[in-house]
Amino acid sequence: MKEHLPILIVLVPLFASLIVPILTFFSRTLARVTAITFIFITVICIVAALVHVLELGQPWSYHLAGWPPPWGIEYVFDPLSGLVSLLVAVFALAAMVYASSLVKNYSLIRFGMFHSLLLLVLTGLLGMCITGDLFNFFVFMEISSVAAYALIAIEGRKSLVSAFRYLIIGTLAASFYLLGVGYIYAATGSLNMADVSTLISPLLDSPVIIFAMTMILVGLLIKSAMFPFHAWQPDAYSYAPPAVMGFIAAVMTKVSVYAIYRIFYFVIGVEGPVEALLEIMGWAAAVSILFGSAMALAQKDFRGMLAYSSVSQVSYVILGLAIGNAFALIGALLHMVAHAFAKGLLFLTADAFKSKMGSLKISDLIGVCRKMPITSLMFVFAAISMIGVPPLVGFFGKWYLLLGALEREMWFFIIALIMSTLFTIGYSFRVVERVYELNKLYPELEYGLSVVKENKKEKEKFIAEVIADRKKIELPPTMLLTIVVLGMSLILLGIFNDFIVVNVIKYALPLGVVLE
Repeated sequence: MKEHLPILIVLVPLFASLIVPILTFFSRTLARVTAITFIFITVICIVAALVHVLELGQPWSYHLAGWPPPWGIEYVFDPLSGLVSLLVAVFALAAMVYASSLVKNYSLIRFGMFHSLLLLVLTGLLGMCITGDLFNFFVFMEISSVAAYALIAIEGRKSLVSAFRYLIIGTLAASFYLLGVGYIYAATGSLNMADVSTLISPLLDSPVIIFAMTMILVGLLIKSAMFPFHAWQPDAYSYAPPAVMGFIAAVMTKVSVYAIYRIFYFVIGVEGPVEALLEIMGWAAAVSILFGSAMALAQKDFRGMLAYSSVSQVSYVILGLAIGNAFALIGALLHMVAHAFAKGLLFLTADAFKSKMGSLKISDLIGVCRKMPITSLMFVFAAISMIGVPPLVGFFGKWYLLLGALEREMWFFIIALIMSTLFTIGYSFRVVERVYELNKLYPELEYGLSVVKENKKEKEKFIAEVIADRKKIELPPTMLLTIVVLGMSLILLGIFNDFIVVNVIKYALPLGVVLE
């Protein structure tokens, strides 16, 4: 089976998405265990394939049905696709485990739909990561997008409007991408990425190819939710089911950014008009970084703050691709990993806080640490990783980005990175302050003691009642385990960031880009 690992990475979750709804009618527990098991098998397949290509020292090309490219569809597994695929699968596993306690009250049909749709999103995203065909990428993008629209809408009410808006903008983005791919096919006669990379070089100055590249870039930037293409994201993130929200926020936009990197650095090549396009993209990303940070600072709702923060943080990765030297590209890929873990964790803690406080207004989160000390601590880890405090992994991604910008003397980009960090400190610690506002933890205790201070027996009784009411009640075990694992991962990834860079990310750089 080892030689079929690339296709198994897509087929395993796809098969699970078909059988889990059927199993739901026999046993919910069996359906859930099956879904989690199949995602875990997918993670194992990705790890095995990644180890193989690192040992092999070259990409792993898999031809579907034995048809060689460019006539047949090709899957290409290399360190870059392996890194992003692993990130996607790990967060799908985390989302599925976290959802264990959330979906138990779903109706039978809704329960089956939730698991099937999440597996379909995973299937589409993994296909986008490993396909070597431009049109096949579009097919997988539509699979993941349509399933994501349905997942967001599954909560009903306001989420229906958010899902519809996401559908309209997502369809527009897919249309831009498909239009660009159509023009590339018209000019080169091929859709295979490796084949296109050899045929397109003499055509780069052609108006047809320039138009095609512009359409592809715009479509992927809309999918990445970079300003000014971000309008769909805040509502989609605010009203999606909690586990889905953590998964989508962590990885969906990252796969679109990965596609920009793959197509423009490995297929088309960074020269001529592409260089100008990436420069424009860099300036737009810098503006997006500042806009997203400023809007996050202005929010009164915790999830709204996280949504606008994502606009800013994803733009860090796009900025790294625009800078384009070794330091910047390493910083972009490392920040992609860091932001996925931090933002996924933040959205899950947001749901946890709402479950205990009944609100996600930042002003209503006062003293939540008294009921959720472990979750609150994990929230702090995620917040300071986003800020960029060592030894958490968020610091190292930003550090490489700064080194890349300094090497090319791009001073506005450096200012944007520093200003964004200051904004991030502002909006993150505003929430931390509320969560740990200790002087307001026990206001009724102070009031009660003043009332019963003259009666010792009443005083003791009152204190016992307050303590009993204020017991530290954390989340159900599966939800808490997911949050703790993600929080600890931020520290471990930071400590071992050099291992990740040297053994994986270094091999995900395009030819000619060498880290000294």
